[in-house]
Amino acid sequence: MSLKNSTKTKENTYEVEVSVDAETFAKAVNKAYKKQVKNINVPGFRKGKAPKSIIEKMYGEGVFYEDAMQDCYPEALDAAAKEAELNVIAVDSLEAIDASKDGFTFKATVITYPVIDINDYKGITVTKKSTRVTKKLIDEEIEKVRDRNSRMITVEDGEVVDGDMVVIDFEGMKDGVAFEGGKAENYNLKIGSGNFIPGFEEQIIGHKTGEEFTITVKFPEDYQAEELKGADAEFKISLHEIKRKELPELDDEFVKDVSDKETLDEYKEEIKETLKKRLEDEQKKDIEDQVITKLCDSVEGEIPEQMYDNAVNEMIQEFDMRLRSQGMDFNTYMKYMGATPDTIKEMYRPDAERRVKLRLALEKIAEKENFEITAEELDAEYNRLAEQYKMDVEEVKKAINDESLSADLKTQKAMDFAVDNSKTESKKSTEAKTEE
Repeated sequence: MSLKNSTKTKENTYEVEVSVDAETFAKAVNKAYKKQVKNINVPGFRKGKAPKSIIEKMYGEGVFYEDAMQDCYPEALDAAAKEAELNVIAVDSLEAIDASKDGFTFKATVITYPVIDINDYKGITVTKKSTRVTKKLIDEEIEKVRDRNSRMITVEDGEVVDGDMVVIDFEGMKDGVAFEGGKAENYNLKIGSGNFIPGFEEQIIGHKTGEEFTITVKFPEDYQAEELKGADAEFKISLHEIKRKELPELDDEFVKDVSDKETLDEYKEEIKETLKKRLEDEQKKDIEDQVITKLCDSVEGEIPEQMYDNAVNEMIQEFDMRLRSQGMDFNTYMKYMGATPDTIKEMYRPDAERRVKLRLALEKIAEKENFEITAEELDAEYNRLAEQYKMDVEEVKKAINDESLSADLKTQKAMDFAVDNSKTESKKSTEAKTEE
């Protein structure tokens, strides 16, 4: 197998002409014969036992050429690409030129890895979110814990207020006639949930247990039932029960129930430390996101559409694997969501573009900064992955080769480099500049 010619037809696209020698092609033809002979009937021979020469005499010398060429294409094209020093990411077309017992020649249009550049990756300016833990944040966190530990109590003597849970019977009437789907008994409704049409829940506020009353509403113009769109209606309501959330007292006893602390002050201090760590993690993630966005925007060069398509397909495969781990497959998910392969691909497209641009940017930074990965760093990463996936280190090494892992580690170094060399400013400083 050899490269006959390589021509750049446009950016990231080459046309290569490749020849496959007679010996290699003959082996592929024999392989195709052995694969097909079991399905070929030749008079005078048992099915699957006819010699190759007899079959070729009956059907022509090239009877096995098509399958043989299909078998040769991948290896021949790979060898030609290496000879031409082309980093091929996709094959756009294949065309056989000629084929005989002396070998065959074909043309291929291939898409290559793009040559890109990136500048201004040092000193990227990002906005720094505050990590200050305020009293308000601590109080909000405590209220969340109180809410999780709340209980519902029945209001014996009182009126419905926003946020209450009520148990009601209701029946809807339009022009004095009950309509389908407008009736229920002992229905649990949280006031303020917005589950019912506008005005319904609000008119229950102020009423007491045992009351029967009528409310008037107007259905939205875009309501799903055609006969009720924009219609005026009345609902007869019977209010059976009012249930209200009761929060536990905020005292030392509450603290002992929900934590290993003894006093409210100790608990607040623990929450403060937890919030501090969370805000610092969020700040770091936010800075990384800003750096990533600016790196993607700074990529210079033409990126082949096939790279975005490949990234979309990879992301869909990853999602499919997550679904399968939860007992569902991708086709079932699409059915439930009313989606199609095209709508799913469209949904993933923006993230795929970001993934591709970021990878290219980081690879270029690693190249410009001459990052290298030591044997010690490789071993440490193999051990980390083995521990993460509960696998033997040697099994991880079989799944991920040194070259691939080294490339990933270089891009991580590049990401750390871009973040470490960014310039941060507080949100207040940014707002002041905007006002100026």
